[in-house]
Amino acid sequence: MVAAVLVAAVAFCASSAYSVRAASSLSVCADPDNMPFSNKEGDGFENKIAGLIAERLGDELDYGWFGDKTGFVPNTKGKEGCDLVMGYAQGTGLIEDTNPYYYTSYVLIYRENDADIEDVESLADPRLKQKRIGIFARTPPASMLAMQGLVSNAKVFETFVASSMSKSAEAMIAEIASGELDAGILWGPVGGYYAQRASLPLSLVPLVKEVAGPSAIYGITLGVRPDEPQWKYKINKVLAENQRDINEILQGYNVPLLNQDGELIAGEAGR
Repeated sequence: MVAAVLVAAVAFCASSAYSVRAASSLSVCADPDNMPFSNKEGDGFENKIAGLIAERLGDELDYGWFGDKTGFVPNTKGKEGCDLVMGYAQGTGLIEDTNPYYYTSYVLIYRENDADIEDVESLADPRLKQKRIGIFARTPPASMLAMQGLVSNAKVFETFVASSMSKSAEAMIAEIASGELDAGILWGPVGGYYAQRASLPLSLVPLVKEVAGPSAIYGITLGVRPDEPQWKYKINKVLAENQRDINEILQGYNVPLLNQDGELIAGEAGR
């Protein structure tokens, strides 16, 4: 989930896991089990975007699988490196990246019929005091909750290397729907995807109005091979020329899409 945004440990995967790029092959590194982003069956939105890019380049799509939750950064160097790595936050410095192909944020999720916190748009809203809020440990919103004095009643969800963040996100959504939690905070693409599948309607509010703590908005890029400006330019051109199609793919998974000013793009997820 948020491993695409904040990588806990930096190491390079063994190059033997990735195919040598041929003229008719696009080697893409993605997570084999990390919905809604990607899986080996090709069900995720990053699978669909990778397929779109390969089609526009006239290449066959060739995957190198790596587990995002392991904290490893896939190899993009040399002839056996990945051509593209799906889903990295802009400016992390961990990998050479393209221009962002979408912007999104963490989101606050609560039941649509909860009159107590209807239309809450910021963690600074006093109506959230004493509310039970689900949060993932060691994420930027955890710091925001602390700054707003909302930690004492929060429920912390932990994830480990051997566990699935998606399963924990599903559990949080289920507890919001049942009333065990008043609200929860998730990474936007994950929150949008699972909120859409909840047992009752949920509101999805991008956290773009916070004045305390780290930014909750991120530009998401593709990792590319370093020191190959022509290749990077080529991929940036494909992204720019196909932005509408990319947006349609993302919105099909209920991803809350933002512009650089934090405003929701037409057709966005949310209430």
